[in-house]
Amino acid sequence: MRVLGIETSCDETGIAIYDTETGLLAHQLYSQVAMHAEYGGVVPELASRDHIRKILPLIEATLAQAKLKSSDIDAIAYTKGPGLVGALLVGSCVGRALAYAWGVPAVGVHHMEGHLLAPMLEEQPPEFPFVALLISGGHTQLIQVDAVGEYTLLGESVDDAAGEAFDKTAKLLGLDYPGGPRLAKLAEQGQAGRFKFPRPMTDRPGLDFSFSGLKTFAANTIRAQELDDATRCDIAYAFEEAVADTLVIKCQRALKQTGLSRLVVAGGVSANKTIRKSLDSLMQKLQGQAFYARPEFCTDNGAMIAYAGAVRLAAQQFESLEIQVKPRWPLDTLSQLKS
Repeated sequence: MRVLGIETSCDETGIAIYDTETGLLAHQLYSQVAMHAEYGGVVPELASRDHIRKILPLIEATLAQAKLKSSDIDAIAYTKGPGLVGALLVGSCVGRALAYAWGVPAVGVHHMEGHLLAPMLEEQPPEFPFVALLISGGHTQLIQVDAVGEYTLLGESVDDAAGEAFDKTAKLLGLDYPGGPRLAKLAEQGQAGRFKFPRPMTDRPGLDFSFSGLKTFAANTIRAQELDDATRCDIAYAFEEAVADTLVIKCQRALKQTGLSRLVVAGGVSANKTIRKSLDSLMQKLQGQAFYARPEFCTDNGAMIAYAGAVRLAAQQFESLEIQVKPRWPLDTLSQLKS
């Protein structure tokens, strides 16, 4: 079965074709970063309009890359939520309309389930069960994953997500949008020991996260300093180190609580090199294994939607002709696959 995947949850238009027998055939991605950089963040109305402009040309380009015609597509998967409602409506309307016109089934995919399953596209995918750490601009969650659709939320951020804290701190340092990757680049030149940031909510039991206070600590530190290049690098280093250590502490707790030895790390922030290195060290110490998607599939993309959609479609889950999107959609409310 060849599945066309469509991702339009925020500021990236991602299209891909996944074959359940041979794997990923083609994928295309258009990022709106340059457009939103002028405003210092995503402007929802502009995002929706740009998806409208790009989505059909990208679908045509992906079909051409895979050397396929529309008649070769067996199903369509699109992001149904969570995300920006206007952006979601673009992908959902196009995906459902094409499915109707081509006479194939369609399924609406949960954006975070797509991220969670993205490591399955790699040569050595994880086996169930595992603990998943989902870290992105909008989410920081620890989830016990027993199978596709069998998710138990272990902990989540009570305020800012990790990616959001990265972006806000980067802005305080005067970095352009998107700030998270730029802060990580700056941190590579920083020195350890000059600044010490707190590891929030690690001095109490539980698996929830809080990064708002860490962002405030960073803001106070920045205001108290003369921001020369070295100081900015050292602050970035200390902030990134604090986030990485916090994630490690919480992941270790989650693995101990569940008795599992496999950790899947997904979402845009999972591309961060320092976080990966820290979590790899943890799993080596615990004699377990960490799994990641390749960097290009950590950010929003059509490949993860095509794969997640293929899994759902194989379980006979389809959408009706009615088009619905879910800007807010808890992951643990998803249905289990039929046995």
